[in-house]
Order: sequence, then structure tokens, then C-alpha cells
Amino acid sequence: MATKLPATDVVVIGLGWAGSIIANELTDEGLDVVALERGPWRDTAADFNLASAPDELRYVQRQELMLRTAQNTITARNNPSQTALPMRSWGSFHPGNGTGGAGNHWAGITFRFQPSEFRLRSHLTERYGAAAIPQELVLQDWGTDWTEMEPFYDAFDKITGLSGKAGNLKGEIQQGGNPFEGPRSNEYPTRPLRQPYGPTLFAETARNMGYKPFPVPSALVSEPYTNSLGVTMGPCTFCGFCTNYGCANYSKASAITTILPVLVRKSNFTARTNSEVLRITRDASGKRATGVVFVDTSGQEWEQPAELVVVTAFTFENVRLMLLSGIGTPYDPRTNTGTTGRNYAYQTANGVQLFFDDKNFNPFIGGGAVGMGIDEFNNDNFDHSGLGFFGGGSIRVTPIGAAPINNRPVPPGTPSWGSEWKRQTVKNYLSNMSIGCEASSYTTRNNYLSLDPTYNDHLGRPLLRLTFDFPENDLKMAQYCTDKVGEIAKAMGPRQIVKSPSKGHWNTVPYQSSHVVGGFVMGADPKTSSVNKYLQSWDVPNVFVVGASAFPQNPGYNPTGTVGALSFKAANAIRTLYLKSPGALVQA
Repeated sequence: MATKLPATDVVVIGLGWAGSIIANELTDEGLDVVALERGPWRDTAADFNLASAPDELRYVQRQELMLRTAQNTITARNNPSQTALPMRSWGSFHPGNGTGGAGNHWAGITFRFQPSEFRLRSHLTERYGAAAIPQELVLQDWGTDWTEMEPFYDAFDKITGLSGKAGNLKGEIQQGGNPFEGPRSNEYPTRPLRQPYGPTLFAETARNMGYKPFPVPSALVSEPYTNSLGVTMGPCTFCGFCTNYGCANYSKASAITTILPVLVRKSNFTARTNSEVLRITRDASGKRATGVVFVDTSGQEWEQPAELVVVTAFTFENVRLMLLSGIGTPYDPRTNTGTTGRNYAYQTANGVQLFFDDKNFNPFIGGGAVGMGIDEFNNDNFDHSGLGFFGGGSIRVTPIGAAPINNRPVPPGTPSWGSEWKRQTVKNYLSNMSIGCEASSYTTRNNYLSLDPTYNDHLGRPLLRLTFDFPENDLKMAQYCTDKVGEIAKAMGPRQIVKSPSKGHWNTVPYQSSHVVGGFVMGADPKTSSVNKYLQSWDVPNVFVVGASAFPQNPGYNPTGTVGALSFKAANAIRTLYLKSPGALVQA
């Protein structure tokens, strides 16, 4: 029996980017907010000090910042005919744990999605005709547009201090920026990061081939910056310990470096860590949430009553909590009905490795979001007529830092141990680089999320079951885009290039990307979406579900900037619309 706590105005589930943004906005509105976080409290000074932060064994091999699979995991399979099996260790993706969430160990690459992506099916139909869209794809519009999204992208830019160069400022194309981006209202808050040799060489080659390279938008600030909440950050030092690590320099924007230092000082905010939400409670009608039930580390259950429930966990947990709480109809791929679990998508990772004889890239110098990119082969920036696929990828060189355990670059055919492996490691460590292509992932009928019928967590609840494989559309796109990367690589004059497009079946073992999206998607039609354009549940209007779970598909960009923008968008809707007239903000 759960012990009932005093009621609050709002309960927020998860204190990563989305939860911290929304909690801060709603406390500014004067509401009492209780935030529940499954993991521990994390703080830069205590957890990521200079003496302990650059520890590859701790943070990469032993995954210190990731959710423990003993706490919770997922089961996975490629298609509905297979039996899903549990992931015993995180490979393909890295869910975060604790305040700050996956934002603590993210790379920091922060693109805005292009205007056409918010109306993707409509855009492709208008340009190519409905018959040109492969039958396997179930692409959807988002129910919102660039005009609505841009102010909230701008708010996220200012809270993170993004480094970069505008490519489209108020409709005017800017030299040195990304010419394919949507028109932005303001320049980036901080100037672009200085570029190491690898990105510089790539940009020079791409420019000579007629492309328009630009600095990768980065949440690693390039200079001292005080954000819109009055929190000051320091410049990136290119230490090379960024992706999978917390930042000791207060240089990488995360909830713990940009928002929580302000939020925790507010008297109307309460954070309860090591508290896992079991379910959302509802009244007899089922149309109104009354709060949540959560469990602490001792196993004690608590009920937290609230007028408003905002779900802001990682994609997997957002969807699982909705399924466990009975909110929305579970998706059925056989009938293509139901919405909870629908339209799961991932990211398609491709790359080309280059080996030189006459270069020294100093690969230990780097950061998660330091680099140069081009967008000529991303999304629908190129003509897809007759290609047999849609989508594309962001092509870029972003040296993250060649840490000593994992970075052993050797050409194909090299033995995996012994004297020759050592010789090739020494020969190639300084003189190799990679060009990546992080590409789109388009949704299909049989890629979805559901509750597993066999495996439970330590609390007896069904695990989330992931059914996913790369569509033929995405594999064709991956090969095409990787070949384009190969052309640039060849023009750079290496001794050898090794192309690695995504191919075959997806599997859980190698790390690919933590950019898992969909499952509780937004849209204008309740038959094919779970939340409206304000991230409000169609079925339970006092529940908002915010995060990458809202993406109907994934373009060739990292999702975090859009998660941040959607968080500000949802918070704004609650403040300016919902509180004035509680209820459905969009009529079905």
C-alpha cells in the first residue's frame, strides 16, 4: 500500500534536459513542482572534478553514467516473428542515469531540424508524389511547423550558449554557416569553436569540391558565457574526454551546468532522487491523472498526488510508463491501429576511415562536438528522384579525442593482437581520421515498442520490448551517402580509405547512437499520434509527455536540440494556455 504524500501542483518524471527545463519554467509561473528522478543526484564539482573525470575505464568500459541494466533494461528483436531477449549490458545505445540524464554524457552536437522535417510526408508528397514514397515507410507530419518551433529553438540556444555560425539569419543566407538550415531569429550565442587539423583539412577539401562546409553546432561553449538564467560556463579546453563523460570544465551544456543550479534554489521546487515511478494514477473516468506512484530504494511505495503530470524521461521509459499506466491504446502492427509504441525510429550510422602516411592529426585533442560538416546530402537537400530511397545524413569530421583504451586504429587485415598489431597501432595512431555520416531513420509498420510478455524487471513489471530493423530504404540511403563521403575522402589523398555504411540487420552489441526516438509521437490526428502539437496526451489532458518519444521519425541530425525546443514549447503551452483553461488544447 502506497503512503500518500501532500499534493503538489505538478509532478515531473525525470530530471534530464526536458524535465529540468519544464520544472524551471513552471516554478517561474509560481507552481509547486515535485520532480522524481530514478537515479542519484549528480553535480559537476562532486562527480566530475578534474582528478576523476578523464577516466576511460570508469566511464566508457564500466559505463558509470549509464542506467544499470539490473535496474531496468529492454528486450530486443528484429521482427515480430522473433522472441525478444534482454540486453544484459548497454551496447547500441546508452541510457543515462541520475539528474542530468543522458545529457551528462552526450557529445553536444546540437542541430535544429529543417523546416521540411516537421511536415515530412506532406513535403515528399508535394515534391515527388505519394507513389514515390516506399510502401514500407509510415512517415508522418509532426502537427507543428518551423514558425512555431523557431522561438523555442532560440530559447534552447540561449540556455546552452551554443557555439556556431548562422547560415540563415532572418531569411538571409550567411557566409560560413549552414545554408540549408531554416531561418533563425538570432546568431548563435557564442562564436564557433576553433577547429583541429582533421576538420580543417576536410572543410578545405569539401570547399574545393563545391560544397559549403560549416562549423558543427556545439553545446561545448567556445568562450566564457553567462546563459539566460544567469549561470556562467567556461570555454572548452579540447581535453578529449567528452562523449560518455561528464565535463569537469563547466564547458559542456547539460541540465546540471545550465538549469539545476538555479532550479534547486527555488522554494517551490522539490527533487526526489533514487525514486522510480511505477505508474500514473487516474480517476474513475480514466480521463484525468491524479498523480503518480513511485518506489524508493528501500522498496517503500509512495503516492504523489498532482494536478498536472509531466513525463520527461528517456524515450524508452516514456513509452513504457504510458503502457504500464494504460494511457493510449497499445500499437498493433498487424492492424496498424493504436498509438502507444508506434513509429519507433533510430539513427543510421555510417563512416569512412582514412589512413595517411604524412599527417599528424594529434587525435587526443578533441571534444564531442568539435568539427566541420556539410549538409548537401542530408534529408531532402538533394534530389531523390529515381534513387529508390528518401532521407540522408549529416556528413562531418568531429574528432572526439582518441582515448587510450578504445582507440587503436589499424587497417583491415591487421591481427587483433601481437607484435604486428602493436606496430600498426604505433604507425597509424597519429595519422588516421574519420568522416562520419549520421543519417536519418524512417519509420515502418513493424518497428515499434511494446511490453514484453516474458521478461520482468526487479519490481515485477514487464520490460519494454523493442522490435526494430533497418528498412531497405535506410540501407540504400546509407550506401549512397557513404559513397559520397568516400569521394571526399579520396580527394583528401590518404594511403587507404575504409568505407563502413550501415548494412545488414540491426543488433544490440556495438555502440551506434543513443538517438532512440518515437513510440509516443506527436501529430494532428489522434488515430496516428499520442500527443498533440503541445505534447499533451490526447486521452488524458493533464498529462504531457515530452522528449524524443514524440518524434514521428528521425532526420539526419542529433535529437537533443529538438528535445530542448519541444520542452520549451510544452512549458509555454502549459503557462499560457493550459493554466488559463485546463483541458484539451487541441480538439480531436
